[in-house]
Order: sequence, then C-alpha cells, then structure tokens
Amino acid sequence: MGAPPGYRPSAWVHLLHQLPRADFQLRPVPSGFAPQEQEYQQALLLVAALAGLGLGLSLIFIAVYLIRFCCCRPPEPPGSKTPSPGGGCVTWSCIVALLAGCIGIGIGFYGNSETSDGVSQLSSALLHANHTLSAIDHLVLETVERLGEAVRTELTTLEEVLEPRTELVAAARGARRQAEAVAQQLQGLAFWQGVPLSPLQVAEDVSFVEEYRWLAYVLLLLLELLVCLFTLLGLAKQSKWLVIVMTVMSLLVLVLSWGSMGLEAATAVGLSDFCSNPDPYVLNLTQEETGLSSDILSYYFLCNQAVSNPFQQRLTLSQRALANIHSQLLGLEREAVPQFPSAQKPLLSLEETLNVTEGNFHQLVALLHCRGLHKDYGAALRGLCEDALEGLLFLLLFSLLSAGALATALCSLPRAWALFPPSDDYDDTDDDDPFNPQESKRFVQWQSSI
Repeated sequence: MGAPPGYRPSAWVHLLHQLPRADFQLRPVPSGFAPQEQEYQQALLLVAALAGLGLGLSLIFIAVYLIRFCCCRPPEPPGSKTPSPGGGCVTWSCIVALLAGCIGIGIGFYGNSETSDGVSQLSSALLHANHTLSAIDHLVLETVERLGEAVRTELTTLEEVLEPRTELVAAARGARRQAEAVAQQLQGLAFWQGVPLSPLQVAEDVSFVEEYRWLAYVLLLLLELLVCLFTLLGLAKQSKWLVIVMTVMSLLVLVLSWGSMGLEAATAVGLSDFCSNPDPYVLNLTQEETGLSSDILSYYFLCNQAVSNPFQQRLTLSQRALANIHSQLLGLEREAVPQFPSAQKPLLSLEETLNVTEGNFHQLVALLHCRGLHKDYGAALRGLCEDALEGLLFLLLFSLLSAGALATALCSLPRAWALFPPSDDYDDTDDDDPFNPQESKRFVQWQSSI
C-alpha cells in the first residue's frame, strides 16, 4: 500500500507497536489496530490498569513510610530544641522533588501544546477535504443544471428555427443528445453526494473534544504548579498549616497524575497501532460509514500507479462528447447562420454555455485527481501520528515525573514539618501591646511590687 506523501511511521510508533499486549486472561493479543474487538479493548484497559497498579503501590509505600516514621522514631527528651539528625537532608529532598515536579510541569505544557497542534492539523485536513468534496458536488450540480437549461431553451429554439432544413435539425438534435450524455456522465462524478459521513462534522467533533481535553490538562498543570509553589512557600516560611494543606492537595494531584498516566499510556499504545499501518482500518471504516465502492476509496487513500482512476471512463466520454458538441455548433454556425440569421443568438448562447462547461470540466478533472484528497489524508496522519503522538509521550513523561515528585514530597513533608519550631500564636504580637499576655504579666508584677 502506498504511504501518504510525507508520512512515515516514526521510531516511537515502531517501538510502542512492538510492545506485548495481553487481555484480562493474560493471553497474547495481536498488535494490529482493532478497537471493535473485545480482546484488543481489554489489552488497552490492561495498559491503563498498570497506572492504577502504580498508584496503589505508591500509596502503600507512602503509608508504610509514614507509619514507620510516626511509630518507630525514638522519643525526644523533654525540652530538647536540637533538630534531629538528617533534618536538612529531608527538607532538601522535598525541595528537589518539588523542583523536579516543576520541570515536569514545563514538559507537560509543551506536550499539551504539541498534542493540540497535531489535532488541529487533523481538523484542518478534514476541513480542506470537505471543501474539495463540496467543490466537486457544486461544480457537477452547476454544470448539469446549465446543460439542462441549454437543452430546454437554446437547443429547442434552434431546432424550431432550423425546422425547414432537416439535416440541420438532425445536427441540432445530435448536439442535444451529446449534451444529455455529458450531463448524465457528470452526475456520476459527484461520488460524495448523499453520503452520511461528513468530514466537516468529524472535524467539529474532534475540535470539540480536543478543546475540553486541552482545558482539562491546563487546569491539571496549573493545579500542580500551585501545589508545588505553595509547598515551597510553606517550607520557606516554616508554616505548618500551609504545609499540611498542601500535603492533602499533593495527595489529590498524585491520584490525578496516575489517572492521566493511564489514559495517556493506553491512548499512545492504541495510536501507535493505528499509525503503524493506518490504510486498512481507514479504508474499511470509511467504506462502512459511506457505502462507497472500494475502487473509489482505494484510489484516494492509496493514490499510486497500481490503482486506476475510477472516473477515467466518465471523464473520457464527457470530453469526447464536449468536443463533438463544439464541432457540431461550429458546423451549424457555418451552415445555418447565413440562411437563418435568427439562429445566431441561440448558437452564441450555446457556445457560451459550452465554454463554461469546459472550464468546469477541467476544474473537475483537477479536483477528482487523487493528489488533493490524498495530500489531506497525509496531513491528517502526520498531525495525528507525529505531533499528537509526540505530545502524548511528553504528557506521559510529565505524569511520570509528577507522580514521582509528589510521592517523594508526601514522604518528606511530614518529616519536614516535624522539624519546624513550635508555633506560638502570639509571636508576631507587638511587645508594647497591653493585650499581649507577656506584657500583661509584667504589668501585674510591677503593680505588686509597688
């Protein structure tokens, strides 16, 4: 099968496509893209479930670590203000983990942008293909209507004017038959007319889903960025309440990161299976949705020397018929106008109609060639299988960095806030304030001494 222009499966596609797949019974599943088959669906769900397994192990590890920290640390002597050994290391490990999370957030923003660019390229290709198909339908409809009007008016008038000359009437009727034949052949060129599948509707649906996907990831990235920044602020100010709140938020973001990782991994694996050999699936799906013949679909999706133009015969017959009409009109103009001056007006109108029809015909020949629609097909594949897949892999890396950073922070934060000095609700109160308990105590002592 001929690959679309400019598209070749990337190394990432080959690598992901080679990964083993299994269903829920752990039986091997072929890596061919078959989303309608239950075994393949189970294989993708199993890939997503690996992220759930990672989340469970991560939570168990964090819980065991914190339980060990709370229950197994040696008791501190009363009144001791000496920080426990290793406290600085714990705080710095937490800071480094949060900074790594910030780096992952930057990677996530880039991946989200790349994925959005790829989907936008897919939508643009669908819109351009819809424009081409609509132009074909419009040209065919316009040309057939113009020819039909010419047959009903100009040719009928011409036959009435030339009625005294039988041979000229026969020539006019021959032109009528040729015009009707051209109209009949052209009607078969509007192959997309009446097809239930609309590229415009598909493009709108894809853009709608992508808009909400992009927004969801932006909100997730901003949420994690705020958690990292406020956690660093809490560590810098040694604010226990802020660190505690951010610890709870970190746990929430950790769950969201593992969930997004599962979705990204399953989507990347399924997309790699599709992109490794997209032609068979696209051909079969389009044929099921449109009911078009495989010859037409193969011509536009493959566009190589092995597939002939299914409209070539119609185009050839139409071109010959137009040439015959042109020669017959020239003969009538040469023979009939000197004897029937009133025939000149319908003949000129017919020649004008013929010139417009020939111009539309040449546009149809260009639009019906497989180059245009096949180029749109290649652009859609490049957007989906290069930019979108690359963006998904960057989002996957973001989720992995985020999960690791937050898990490390969740282990370190309780130990970090345990090292904070005891908080005093009146530390920030002015010493000269009479409502300060310390100042009130000194005032009472001064009165008793008097």
